[in-house]
Amino acid sequence: MRTSLVLGTGLIGTSAALALTARGVRVHLSDRDQERVRTASSLGAGTEEEPEGPVDLAIVAVPPAHIAATVAEVQRRGLARGVIDVGSVKGGPRREVAEQGGDLTTYLGSHPMSGREQSGPLAATADLFEGRPWVLTPTQDTDTEVLNLALELIALCGAVPVVMDADAHDRAVALVSHTPQLLSSLVAARLESAAETAVRLCGQGIRDVTRVAGSDPAMWVDILSANPGPVADILAEVSADLDETVRALRALESADEDKRDGGTRGVENLLRRGNAGRARVPGKHGQAPTVYEEVVVLISDRPGELARIFADAGAAGVNIEDVRIEHATGQQAGYVQLMVEPRAVRPLQSSLRDRGWSIRQP
Repeated sequence: MRTSLVLGTGLIGTSAALALTARGVRVHLSDRDQERVRTASSLGAGTEEEPEGPVDLAIVAVPPAHIAATVAEVQRRGLARGVIDVGSVKGGPRREVAEQGGDLTTYLGSHPMSGREQSGPLAATADLFEGRPWVLTPTQDTDTEVLNLALELIALCGAVPVVMDADAHDRAVALVSHTPQLLSSLVAARLESAAETAVRLCGQGIRDVTRVAGSDPAMWVDILSANPGPVADILAEVSADLDETVRALRALESADEDKRDGGTRGVENLLRRGNAGRARVPGKHGQAPTVYEEVVVLISDRPGELARIFADAGAAGVNIEDVRIEHATGQQAGYVQLMVEPRAVRPLQSSLRDRGWSIRQP
Protein backbone atom coordinates (compact mmCIF):
# COMPACT_ATOMS: atom_id res chain seq x y z
CA MET A 1 0.00 0.00 0.00
CA ARG A 2 1.43 3.36 -1.05
CA THR A 3 -1.53 5.73 -0.67
CA SER A 4 -4.62 5.97 1.51
CA LEU A 5 -7.55 8.30 2.10
CA VAL A 6 -8.92 8.56 5.63
CA LEU A 7 -12.44 9.97 5.80
CA GLY A 8 -13.17 11.00 9.38
CA THR A 9 -10.39 12.34 11.58
CA GLY A 10 -11.63 11.24 14.99
CA LEU A 11 -9.83 8.90 17.36
CA ILE A 12 -9.87 5.80 15.12
CA GLY A 13 -9.33 7.51 11.78
CA THR A 14 -6.48 9.69 13.00
CA SER A 15 -4.83 6.79 14.84
CA ALA A 16 -4.90 4.68 11.67
CA ALA A 17 -3.54 7.62 9.69
CA LEU A 18 -0.70 8.12 12.20
CA ALA A 19 0.22 4.43 12.02
CA LEU A 20 0.20 4.39 8.21
CA THR A 21 2.16 7.63 7.87
CA ALA A 22 4.80 6.32 10.28
CA ARG A 23 5.28 3.36 7.93
CA GLY A 24 5.72 5.39 4.78
CA VAL A 25 2.18 5.43 3.39
CA ARG A 26 1.04 8.76 1.96
CA VAL A 27 -2.21 9.51 3.76
CA HIS A 28 -4.80 12.07 2.64
CA LEU A 29 -7.20 13.34 5.29
CA SER A 30 -10.84 14.32 4.89
CA ASP A 31 -13.55 15.39 7.33
CA ARG A 32 -16.65 17.58 7.29
CA ASP A 33 -14.97 19.50 10.14
CA GLN A 34 -11.94 21.10 8.52
CA GLU A 35 -10.55 22.09 11.91
CA ARG A 36 -10.22 18.41 12.82
CA VAL A 37 -8.38 17.79 9.56
CA ARG A 38 -5.93 20.58 10.37
CA THR A 39 -5.43 19.17 13.86
CA ALA A 40 -4.80 15.65 12.58
CA SER A 41 -2.43 16.95 9.92
CA SER A 42 -0.48 18.99 12.48
CA LEU A 43 -0.03 15.81 14.50
CA GLY A 44 1.66 14.16 11.53
CA ALA A 45 -1.29 11.99 10.47
CA GLY A 46 -1.20 13.01 6.82
CA THR A 47 -1.87 15.79 4.34
CA GLU A 48 -4.89 18.02 3.86
CA GLU A 49 -4.36 17.90 0.10
CA GLU A 50 -6.81 15.94 -2.01
CA PRO A 51 -5.34 12.92 -3.79
CA GLU A 52 -4.53 13.47 -7.48
CA GLY A 53 -6.01 10.12 -8.44
CA PRO A 54 -7.48 6.97 -6.89
CA VAL A 55 -5.66 5.90 -3.71
CA ASP A 56 -5.00 2.27 -2.88
CA LEU A 57 -7.39 2.15 0.07
CA ALA A 58 -10.03 4.49 1.48
CA ILE A 59 -10.73 4.14 5.20
CA VAL A 60 -14.19 5.33 6.22
CA ALA A 61 -14.04 6.34 9.89
CA VAL A 62 -17.41 8.04 10.35
CA PRO A 63 -20.36 7.25 12.68
CA PRO A 64 -22.33 4.10 11.71
CA ALA A 65 -25.31 6.09 10.44
CA HIS A 66 -23.12 7.78 7.80
CA ILE A 67 -21.03 4.79 6.67
CA ALA A 68 -23.17 3.68 3.72
CA ALA A 69 -23.52 7.18 2.25
CA THR A 70 -19.79 7.83 2.61
CA VAL A 71 -18.87 4.49 1.01
CA ALA A 72 -21.26 5.22 -1.86
CA GLU A 73 -19.68 8.64 -2.42
CA VAL A 74 -16.15 7.20 -2.44
CA GLN A 75 -17.20 4.60 -5.00
CA ARG A 76 -19.18 7.05 -7.13
CA ARG A 77 -16.24 9.45 -7.32
CA GLY A 78 -13.70 6.67 -7.92
CA LEU A 79 -11.53 7.85 -5.05
CA ALA A 80 -9.99 4.46 -4.23
CA ARG A 81 -9.32 0.96 -5.52
CA GLY A 82 -10.86 -0.43 -2.36
CA VAL A 83 -12.82 0.96 0.56
CA ILE A 84 -13.27 -0.28 4.11
CA ASP A 85 -15.08 1.15 7.09
CA VAL A 86 -13.95 0.92 10.71
CA GLY A 87 -17.34 1.35 12.38
CA SER A 88 -18.35 -0.60 15.46
CA VAL A 89 -21.41 -2.14 13.74
CA LYS A 90 -21.19 -4.21 10.58
CA GLY A 91 -24.47 -5.84 9.47
CA GLY A 92 -26.61 -2.72 9.06
CA PRO A 93 -24.08 -0.61 7.12
CA ARG A 94 -23.35 -3.47 4.69
CA ARG A 95 -27.06 -3.91 3.96
CA GLU A 96 -27.42 -0.16 3.48
CA VAL A 97 -24.50 -0.10 1.04
CA ALA A 98 -26.22 -2.84 -0.98
CA GLU A 99 -29.60 -1.06 -0.83
CA GLN A 100 -28.00 2.13 -2.13
CA GLY A 101 -26.53 0.27 -5.09
CA GLY A 102 -22.99 0.21 -3.75
CA ASP A 103 -20.35 -2.17 -5.08
CA LEU A 104 -19.87 -4.94 -2.50
CA THR A 105 -16.86 -6.31 -4.38
CA THR A 106 -14.69 -3.28 -3.56
CA TYR A 107 -16.18 -2.63 -0.10
CA LEU A 108 -15.26 -4.48 3.09
CA GLY A 109 -16.58 -3.88 6.59
CA SER A 110 -14.08 -3.96 9.45
CA HIS A 111 -13.84 -3.07 13.12
CA PRO A 112 -10.62 -2.50 15.09
CA MET A 113 -11.35 -3.61 18.67
CA SER A 114 -9.52 -0.74 20.28
CA GLY A 115 -10.39 2.66 21.65
CA ARG A 116 -10.24 5.09 24.53
CA GLU A 117 -12.69 7.05 26.66
CA GLN A 118 -11.53 10.25 24.92
CA SER A 119 -12.49 11.06 21.35
CA GLY A 120 -11.20 13.30 18.58
CA PRO A 121 -7.84 13.60 16.83
CA LEU A 122 -6.00 14.85 19.92
CA ALA A 123 -6.70 11.51 21.63
CA ALA A 124 -5.22 9.53 18.72
CA THR A 125 -2.01 7.51 18.94
CA ALA A 126 -0.08 5.55 16.32
CA ASP A 127 0.05 2.49 18.59
CA LEU A 128 -3.67 2.39 19.43
CA PHE A 129 -4.16 -0.90 17.55
CA GLU A 130 -0.95 -2.68 18.58
CA GLY A 131 -1.76 -6.29 19.44
CA ARG A 132 -5.51 -5.69 19.33
CA PRO A 133 -8.04 -7.75 17.32
CA TRP A 134 -9.22 -6.14 14.08
CA VAL A 135 -12.37 -7.79 12.75
CA LEU A 136 -12.92 -8.26 9.02
CA THR A 137 -16.35 -9.25 7.65
CA PRO A 138 -15.79 -10.32 4.02
CA THR A 139 -18.50 -11.95 1.95
CA GLN A 140 -18.33 -14.19 -1.10
CA ASP A 141 -18.53 -11.00 -3.18
CA THR A 142 -15.46 -9.35 -1.63
CA ASP A 143 -12.65 -8.86 -4.14
CA THR A 144 -9.38 -10.57 -3.16
CA GLU A 145 -7.40 -7.38 -3.79
CA VAL A 146 -9.55 -5.44 -1.31
CA LEU A 147 -9.20 -8.17 1.30
CA ASN A 148 -5.42 -8.14 0.83
CA LEU A 149 -5.33 -4.34 1.19
CA ALA A 150 -7.31 -4.61 4.42
CA LEU A 151 -4.92 -7.26 5.74
CA GLU A 152 -1.98 -5.03 4.83
CA LEU A 153 -3.60 -2.13 6.70
CA ILE A 154 -4.04 -4.29 9.78
CA ALA A 155 -0.42 -5.45 9.61
CA LEU A 156 0.85 -1.88 9.26
CA CYS A 157 -1.20 -0.90 12.32
CA GLY A 158 0.20 -3.80 14.33
CA ALA A 159 -3.22 -5.38 14.90
CA VAL A 160 -4.38 -8.99 14.66
CA PRO A 161 -6.91 -9.89 11.93
CA VAL A 162 -10.06 -11.79 12.93
CA VAL A 163 -12.58 -12.88 10.28
CA MET A 164 -16.26 -12.98 11.31
CA ASP A 165 -19.76 -12.90 9.86
CA ALA A 166 -21.13 -9.36 10.08
CA ASP A 167 -24.24 -10.18 12.14
CA ALA A 168 -22.26 -12.49 14.44
CA HIS A 169 -19.87 -9.58 15.00
CA ASP A 170 -22.74 -7.29 15.96
CA ARG A 171 -24.06 -9.80 18.51
CA ALA A 172 -20.55 -10.23 19.91
CA VAL A 173 -19.81 -6.52 20.36
CA ALA A 174 -23.25 -6.05 21.92
CA LEU A 175 -22.07 -8.45 24.63
CA VAL A 176 -18.45 -7.40 25.12
CA SER A 177 -18.59 -3.68 24.34
CA HIS A 178 -21.98 -2.02 23.97
CA THR A 179 -23.77 -3.55 26.97
CA PRO A 180 -20.79 -2.96 29.33
CA GLN A 181 -20.86 0.70 28.31
CA LEU A 182 -24.51 1.02 29.32
CA LEU A 183 -24.04 -0.93 32.56
CA SER A 184 -21.09 1.27 33.48
CA SER A 185 -23.21 4.35 32.82
CA LEU A 186 -26.09 2.91 34.87
CA VAL A 187 -23.82 2.45 37.89
CA ALA A 188 -22.21 5.86 37.44
CA ALA A 189 -25.64 7.50 37.17
CA ARG A 190 -26.34 6.39 40.73
CA LEU A 191 -23.51 8.69 41.85
CA GLU A 192 -25.02 11.80 40.26
CA SER A 193 -27.35 12.50 43.18
CA ALA A 194 -25.48 10.55 45.88
CA ALA A 195 -24.50 12.28 49.09
CA GLU A 196 -21.03 13.79 49.10
CA THR A 197 -20.10 11.65 52.11
CA ALA A 198 -20.85 8.53 50.03
CA VAL A 199 -18.94 9.74 46.97
CA ARG A 200 -15.86 10.42 49.09
CA LEU A 201 -15.74 6.72 49.92
CA CYS A 202 -15.22 5.75 46.26
CA GLY A 203 -12.41 3.24 45.89
CA GLN A 204 -10.80 1.29 43.09
CA GLY A 205 -13.82 -0.98 42.61
CA ILE A 206 -16.17 1.84 41.65
CA ARG A 207 -13.45 3.43 39.53
CA ASP A 208 -13.00 0.18 37.60
CA VAL A 209 -16.74 -0.29 37.04
CA THR A 210 -17.40 3.31 35.94
CA ARG A 211 -14.25 3.95 33.89
CA VAL A 212 -15.94 3.82 30.47
CA ALA A 213 -18.89 5.87 31.74
CA GLY A 214 -16.74 8.91 30.93
CA SER A 215 -17.15 8.27 27.18
CA ASP A 216 -18.75 10.75 24.77
CA PRO A 217 -22.57 10.39 24.93
CA ALA A 218 -23.12 11.59 21.35
CA MET A 219 -20.71 8.99 20.00
CA TRP A 220 -22.42 6.21 21.94
CA VAL A 221 -25.89 7.26 20.84
CA ASP A 222 -24.67 6.81 17.25
CA ILE A 223 -23.22 3.37 18.04
CA LEU A 224 -26.22 2.09 20.00
CA SER A 225 -28.67 3.41 17.40
CA ALA A 226 -26.95 1.16 14.86
CA ASN A 227 -27.10 -1.99 17.03
CA PRO A 228 -30.17 -1.64 19.30
CA GLY A 229 -31.66 -5.13 18.93
CA PRO A 230 -28.72 -7.27 20.11
CA VAL A 231 -27.97 -4.84 22.96
CA ALA A 232 -31.61 -4.87 24.08
CA ASP A 233 -31.62 -8.69 24.02
CA ILE A 234 -28.61 -8.87 26.36
CA LEU A 235 -29.98 -6.17 28.65
CA ALA A 236 -33.22 -8.17 28.92
CA GLU A 237 -31.17 -11.13 30.15
CA VAL A 238 -29.32 -8.87 32.59
CA SER A 239 -32.66 -7.50 33.76
CA ALA A 240 -33.89 -11.00 34.53
CA ASP A 241 -30.73 -11.66 36.56
CA LEU A 242 -31.21 -8.35 38.38
CA ASP A 243 -34.80 -9.22 39.27
CA GLU A 244 -33.70 -12.58 40.62
CA THR A 245 -30.87 -10.97 42.60
CA VAL A 246 -33.21 -8.39 44.10
CA ARG A 247 -35.52 -11.20 45.25
CA ALA A 248 -32.55 -13.06 46.74
CA LEU A 249 -31.36 -9.99 48.62
CA ARG A 250 -34.86 -9.29 49.95
CA ALA A 251 -34.99 -12.90 51.14
CA LEU A 252 -31.81 -12.30 53.15
CA GLU A 253 -33.79 -9.73 55.16
CA SER A 254 -36.45 -12.28 56.05
CA ALA A 255 -36.93 -13.72 59.52
CA ASP A 256 -37.64 -17.07 57.89
CA GLU A 257 -34.49 -19.20 57.86
CA ASP A 258 -35.51 -21.14 54.74
CA LYS A 259 -36.00 -17.89 52.83
CA ARG A 260 -32.62 -16.59 54.01
CA ASP A 261 -30.99 -19.84 52.87
CA GLY A 262 -32.65 -19.47 49.49
CA GLY A 263 -31.45 -15.88 49.25
CA THR A 264 -27.90 -16.95 50.08
CA ARG A 265 -27.96 -19.59 47.36
CA GLY A 266 -29.32 -17.09 44.85
CA VAL A 267 -26.61 -14.51 45.51
CA GLU A 268 -23.88 -17.14 45.61
CA ASN A 269 -25.06 -18.62 42.31
CA LEU A 270 -24.79 -15.23 40.60
CA LEU A 271 -21.32 -14.61 42.02
CA ARG A 272 -20.13 -18.06 40.93
CA ARG A 273 -21.52 -17.51 37.43
CA GLY A 274 -19.62 -14.23 37.40
CA ASN A 275 -16.42 -16.06 38.40
CA ALA A 276 -16.95 -18.53 35.57
CA GLY A 277 -17.58 -15.81 33.01
CA ARG A 278 -14.64 -13.70 34.15
CA ALA A 279 -12.38 -16.75 33.83
CA ARG A 280 -13.19 -16.89 30.09
CA VAL A 281 -11.87 -13.38 29.39
CA PRO A 282 -8.63 -13.80 27.38
CA GLY A 283 -5.43 -13.12 29.26
CA LYS A 284 -2.09 -11.66 28.22
CA HIS A 285 -1.50 -11.59 24.44
CA GLY A 286 -4.96 -13.12 23.93
CA GLN A 287 -3.88 -16.40 25.52
CA ALA A 288 -5.74 -18.40 28.15
CA PRO A 289 -6.22 -16.31 31.31
CA THR A 290 -3.50 -16.69 33.92
CA VAL A 291 -4.01 -16.32 37.65
CA TYR A 292 -1.67 -13.70 39.08
CA GLU A 293 -1.11 -12.68 42.67
CA GLU A 294 -0.64 -9.15 43.88
CA VAL A 295 2.10 -7.46 45.81
CA VAL A 296 0.74 -4.24 47.32
CA VAL A 297 3.24 -1.46 47.93
CA LEU A 298 2.72 1.90 49.67
CA ILE A 299 3.89 4.67 47.36
CA SER A 300 4.09 8.43 47.81
CA ASP A 301 2.64 10.85 45.28
CA ARG A 302 5.97 12.21 44.05
CA PRO A 303 7.49 12.35 40.56
CA GLY A 304 9.57 9.32 39.69
CA GLU A 305 8.18 6.95 42.31
CA LEU A 306 6.49 4.64 39.80
CA ALA A 307 9.63 4.51 37.68
CA ARG A 308 11.67 3.65 40.78
CA ILE A 309 9.41 0.80 41.87
CA PHE A 310 9.38 -0.66 38.34
CA ALA A 311 13.17 -0.42 38.20
CA ASP A 312 13.47 -2.14 41.59
CA ALA A 313 11.13 -4.93 40.45
CA GLY A 314 13.23 -5.34 37.32
CA ALA A 315 16.40 -5.50 39.42
CA ALA A 316 14.75 -8.34 41.35
CA GLY A 317 14.25 -10.21 38.08
CA VAL A 318 10.45 -10.08 38.34
CA ASN A 319 8.16 -9.28 35.41
CA ILE A 320 5.16 -7.08 36.27
CA GLU A 321 2.17 -8.57 34.44
CA ASP A 322 -0.28 -5.80 35.36
CA VAL A 323 -0.45 -2.79 37.65
CA ARG A 324 -3.19 -0.84 39.41
CA ILE A 325 -3.03 2.24 41.58
CA GLU A 326 -5.37 2.94 44.49
CA HIS A 327 -5.10 6.48 45.81
CA ALA A 328 -5.42 7.03 49.54
CA THR A 329 -8.27 9.39 50.47
CA GLY A 330 -7.01 12.74 51.79
CA GLN A 331 -3.34 11.74 51.60
CA GLN A 332 -0.50 12.35 49.16
CA ALA A 333 0.06 8.62 48.87
CA GLY A 334 -1.54 5.44 47.62
CA TYR A 335 -1.07 1.75 47.01
CA VAL A 336 0.39 0.20 43.88
CA GLN A 337 -0.89 -3.30 43.19
CA LEU A 338 1.77 -5.21 41.25
CA MET A 339 0.34 -8.33 39.59
CA VAL A 340 2.95 -11.08 39.25
CA GLU A 341 3.18 -14.84 38.85
CA PRO A 342 2.61 -16.67 42.18
CA ARG A 343 6.21 -17.94 42.37
CA ALA A 344 7.51 -14.35 42.14
CA VAL A 345 5.56 -12.99 45.13
CA ARG A 346 8.00 -13.79 47.94
CA PRO A 347 11.18 -12.85 46.04
CA LEU A 348 9.61 -9.53 45.00
CA GLN A 349 8.37 -8.73 48.50
CA SER A 350 11.77 -9.48 49.99
CA SER A 351 13.65 -7.48 47.37
CA LEU A 352 11.37 -4.44 47.66
CA ARG A 353 11.62 -4.44 51.45
CA ASP A 354 15.40 -4.48 51.17
CA ARG A 355 15.13 -1.39 48.98
CA GLY A 356 13.02 0.46 51.55
CA TRP A 357 9.50 -0.09 50.24
CA SER A 358 6.59 -0.68 52.63
CA ILE A 359 4.66 -3.84 51.72
CA ARG A 360 1.03 -4.25 52.74
CA GLN A 361 0.29 -7.73 54.03
CA PRO A 362 -2.75 -9.55 52.55
